Amino acid sequence: MTDTASNISIVIPTLNEAAELPETLRRLRRVPEVKEIIIADGGSGDDTVKLAEAAGCVVVSSATGRGRQLRAGAERATGEVILFLHADTWVPPDAGEALLACLAQPGVAAGGFYKIFRDPPNWLVRGSKFKCWWRLLVARRVMADQGIFLRRETLARIGGVPDVPLMEEFELCQRLRPLGRIALADATVITSARKFRKLGVLRTYALMWRVTVGYYRGVPLEELRRLYER
Repeated sequence: MTDTASNISIVIPTLNEAAELPETLRRLRRVPEVKEIIIADGGSGDDTVKLAEAAGCVVVSSATGRGRQLRAGAERATGEVILFLHADTWVPPDAGEALLACLAQPGVAAGGFYKIFRDPPNWLVRGSKFKCWWRLLVARRVMADQGIFLRRETLARIGGVPDVPLMEEFELCQRLRPLGRIALADATVITSARKFRKLGVLRTYALMWRVTVGYYRGVPLEELRRLYER
């Protein structure tokens, strides 16, 4: 497996993200290593697709569901490396350099970034960078809103993105572990705390806990999606 990757395809799953997408795209354009941006849309009823096309993005349509959308987007990617990114997650200008340096480390199969929230609603949401490190140490996985990156050839080796409606990062990390380490790049992304603001911090953490426990107990993913999106 080569360590000389130099260009990146961004894949963003969207569903009615017209409010968040423009700033995310603006920041991605500041990353020199980004070769293309692919918007995998799940049937938006707002101006998401129009904005993406006007910004020069490749737009693909898919059935709704993050794993399904990411899979559809990744199948169109031509970059040596793919970065899966949420529509409300902002990357710094050095994200590409940090990502490629991370993947060049011996034994690294995939990775993510450190993460902080912008405008956290209260102190319980703080400490996100430490949680990223601790989660990787204990559970050997990264969360989707940290960004998940890997070589395109590595993704092909595991059969592509799992065609699931939710928990795609859990499934991805599980399939990647036999191929090598999952690591954190030396860069920090900034993501929205909108779900915390909508539901409240404690209710959001309780929901995430229920979904995670349900996943490990084998609850069907469609059922977990309905619970998460309620």
